[in-house]
Amino acid sequence: MSKRTAIFPANRHALYEAHGYSAAVRSGDLLFVAGQVGSRNDGSPEPDFAKQVDLAFQNLEAVLTAAGASFDDIIDVTTFHTDPEKQFETIMPVKNRFFPAAPHPTWTAVGVNWLAGFDFEIKVIARIPDQT
Repeated sequence: MSKRTAIFPANRHALYEAHGYSAAVRSGDLLFVAGQVGSRNDGSPEPDFAKQVDLAFQNLEAVLTAAGASFDDIIDVTTFHTDPEKQFETIMPVKNRFFPAAPHPTWTAVGVNWLAGFDFEIKVIARIPDQT
């Protein structure tokens, strides 16, 4: 049985400690990434929605990089939206920049009414490439 290993991006470990969870957990060759939001380095929400979405993807990229993975290794995506109908027009160009070509990962979008001051969150499952 594989042991769980916590993964943290550089310079953001204190944010996860303050809330008591890991940015990601590696189990075998799978990486389970906690929901990433458009937070600034101090943990506060980016107020501009388009920038918040872009920052959430950048924060996700930092976690993937810390684990030795990339967007190409993502298998499954779940996103959370406070107003999906109005937000998709802004989200899709960012999504397409990070996932430009098929095969795309599976994707589930969920409308929610609260994200702790944020309006978008993305969590993923990825397979970490063999590094031997």
